[in-house]
Amino acid sequence: MNRKGLITIGGFGLTVLATAGWRNRSVLAAGKGQLLGGRVQGDETGAAASCVLSPEQTQGPYYISKEKFRSNIAERKPGVPLTLRLSIQDASTCAPLKGAVVDIWHCDAGGIYSGFESASTGGPGGNSGPTDHDTFLRGIQRTDAHGLCRFQTVYPGWYRGRTVHIHVLVHVGGAIVHTGQLYFSDTLTDQVYLRSPYRAHGSRDTRNSNDGIYASGGAQSTLAMQRLSTGGYVGSITLGVRRA
Repeated sequence: MNRKGLITIGGFGLTVLATAGWRNRSVLAAGKGQLLGGRVQGDETGAAASCVLSPEQTQGPYYISKEKFRSNIAERKPGVPLTLRLSIQDASTCAPLKGAVVDIWHCDAGGIYSGFESASTGGPGGNSGPTDHDTFLRGIQRTDAHGLCRFQTVYPGWYRGRTVHIHVLVHVGGAIVHTGQLYFSDTLTDQVYLRSPYRAHGSRDTRNSNDGIYASGGAQSTLAMQRLSTGGYVGSITLGVRRA
């Protein structure tokens, strides 16, 4: 089942929710272990200690509307394994949102986006439409009864002019209720980028501190990270959304 089929359930068209006066969001830590970045609240079920509205950010380039419904989006791309645990809750009631459709995409270790490989080579390029049929590092999932969904991917790379990030859209009842980006602490990224294949891409030109998009809500959209004994990571966050 593709993304288009999921988000049209209920007969609603897509509408972008414009919101203002965002508050900080709560961060959910996954399990036990070393946590790097983010504020830790909540427990394994996805319940957060407080419910807050997550900051909206620009959708950004290289979006494709018909992504695959799947939890493993890595497609054998090289990189440090990363499990994303995204919990979605109603910011007004604190209730977890079952059945929310979560849509993510990000670049590979070399800064390339699937679907726009020629456009994204060397940095952000045109976004008039897909230029190829690859689908790596893109996918959607529906949240469970606890408002939780998981993705298996790899730690993102970087490209010119942006700090490291993952794009995210959340759909409820056929409407887009959250448009945002997820971030990582620079200290952790520096450690990861010492490893292959990231070190072959050279030194990044933009960090959180000098990224204009990060400056508007990035600190509240930073993943809480758990390092695993296998060398990979689990990144967790709770996103509070306002239902359409």
